[in-house]
Amino acid sequence: MPARDARTGTDRARVTDRRNAGGMKPVAPDETGDRLLVGTVPPLVRGVGVLLVLAGLAGLAGAVAPYLTVDGQELRQVHGLGSALVALLVPAVQIGVGTTLLRRAVPKFGLAFAGVAAALAVGQLLIEIYRGLSSTSRPGVEVLAGEVVLTSGIEVRAGWVLGIAALVLTVLAGLAGMVAWGRTVMEDRGALDAVRSLLAGTAVLLGVATVICLTVPAADVPDELRTDPATGIQTVVTQEGPQALLERPGLALLGGLLLAGALLLCAVVAPSLRPRLAVVGGLLAIAVAVLAAGLSGLQDAASSEELEWTVPGIGLVVLGLAFTALTATAWRVRRSA
Repeated sequence: MPARDARTGTDRARVTDRRNAGGMKPVAPDETGDRLLVGTVPPLVRGVGVLLVLAGLAGLAGAVAPYLTVDGQELRQVHGLGSALVALLVPAVQIGVGTTLLRRAVPKFGLAFAGVAAALAVGQLLIEIYRGLSSTSRPGVEVLAGEVVLTSGIEVRAGWVLGIAALVLTVLAGLAGMVAWGRTVMEDRGALDAVRSLLAGTAVLLGVATVICLTVPAADVPDELRTDPATGIQTVVTQEGPQALLERPGLALLGGLLLAGALLLCAVVAPSLRPRLAVVGGLLAIAVAVLAAGLSGLQDAASSEELEWTVPGIGLVVLGLAFTALTATAWRVRRSA
């Protein structure tokens, strides 16, 4: 006589037989007690992991190598402990997530991260291409590697090339992840279903606020207060500062629009992914990208006497932490009894 489940009345032996027939194998409960069932994991999943690890390694190398030479001034992204922590945040997370895909332990967590990171990387890629190759056609004041510079003459260096390579590898990882997603079997008991709509609504609100903050530089040149010596009247003189996300022309404008659109789209899609750990992966990619953007503005303002941290820059840090908290919430949700 097969054992029966007290709550559902189903035969446990039959359920086990169906799972085994479909190639499913139970995995030990994670920290939230939400048991995972991992079935088919195609070899392409490891390929996505390799691409993410390579992207992270390229990002690490690009952060320490010379970035650009602007009007004879060599710029580096890392010039101190603070800038190193900011520059290495995204590559370190990519390497960590890529490693989980190589182990094929929780594949849809890494695949969701790769897909969202790739969507955000497309816009960033176009912006970086503009900075290194097209910005001299219409020179303007920019903040590059914490320095206020005029882009009248730019020479690309190894750091920029490696940064482009890291973004391209991230996009390729996302494309491969989309192919592998439908072939990968990973399920759970639906622990997140009860709060999924709340997470989605919160993520959308945070995404809209993030796009608004991104449209203004996170670190800007402050206005100058001047006094007329003849009359003693003080006037505020606006100084030309770095170009905002949607103020740049050409590829950079297209990249800014794609970045803003992808951020909103991913904020909508990520909470709807299944299983729960896929939601965690998608939100983690958004959180890391937003937090890195905010911390970059903070680092630029702290390292340069010409710049001050703006309210949108502060907002990006707050929103990055909020996305991080949302990610942690999705990670810690427990299935109600």
